[in-house]
Amino acid sequence: MTVREFDEIRAEGFAERMVGVLNGGSLALMVSVGHRTGLFDAMDGLSPTTSEGIAAAADLNERYVREWLGAMVVGGIVEHDPESGTYSLPAEHAACLTRAAAPENIAAFAQYVAVLGAVEDRIVECFREGGGVPYSAYPRFQEVMAEDSTQTVVSALLDAILPLVPGLTGRLEEGIDVLDVGCGSGRAMNLMARAFPNSRFAGYDLSEEAITRARAEAEEHGVTNVRFEVRDAANIGEEARYDLVTTFDAVHDQAHPAAVLKGIAEALRPDGVYLMQDIRASSHVHNNLDHPVGPFLYTISCMHCMSVSLADNGVGLGAMWGEEKARQMLEEAGFTKVRVEQLPHDFQNSYFVATRG
Repeated sequence: MTVREFDEIRAEGFAERMVGVLNGGSLALMVSVGHRTGLFDAMDGLSPTTSEGIAAAADLNERYVREWLGAMVVGGIVEHDPESGTYSLPAEHAACLTRAAAPENIAAFAQYVAVLGAVEDRIVECFREGGGVPYSAYPRFQEVMAEDSTQTVVSALLDAILPLVPGLTGRLEEGIDVLDVGCGSGRAMNLMARAFPNSRFAGYDLSEEAITRARAEAEEHGVTNVRFEVRDAANIGEEARYDLVTTFDAVHDQAHPAAVLKGIAEALRPDGVYLMQDIRASSHVHNNLDHPVGPFLYTISCMHCMSVSLADNGVGLGAMWGEEKARQMLEEAGFTKVRVEQLPHDFQNSYFVATRG
């Protein structure tokens, strides 16, 4: 057995990288705070201002804002003039940190770091004992997912996502039956129901909290052509009822994803279409080395997607199941034609258009 000599330069380089990881993780928490408190939005377009002025603009406590600004300055996110004691957010940075920048707003995704950190103790226990952590243990997860969905799905649904299926918009205008499996807070179905009043929409999700939000939004907008039900996606139990079935980032964390896909295939009419948005990745880890957010997605998978499936005695597919595995499972579910598309606004997802004929 060959013993490789210890490489001091490599060790020093890696140590520097780990310090960068520590600083990056800390900044992610502060970016999440900046997003949730509206600080980035308040600073967007604001002339160089003192911490007191920024706190007043965001209606926040100045002492906390000042310490947050310290992290933002040394992290290279906010600029600071020590002579005037003012701070400013460059327009180039605001372009991916404010709500106005959606769907380019990276700050919204930083919230996942805090959400996942809240269950670290339970995940560590799962490493030792097996099993998983249930959906109910994740604070704010539905809220963050709804915001994520608004940026990646709802904002582009009518103009970019639905046109991936030729002729679909016209059919929706005429009137068809649509089901969204794992609908979450129902924003996609509520938008489609308003946009296409001649069609009929349904959304199923296992979360009572999410369905309550979906129904409340429908009622708020006076939408009558959509219904939402608390239902297990693995037991749809409907045959040839829908012309279009959608899932948005909803298959990979299911306890029994094969059953979900089979149920979707059965629920479609013979000429129906299944439109699936899911994580853009390979099923093989070595093919994901250059993935722009690979570490982030594997972390979410380990600490949420895989774990919630295992908590329900599921297969623990995980977010990084990849295109190869997805194609295989779609074929096994009965889909004979599968086309994969990418959209410029959504760097972390692929769109699968699947039919049975």
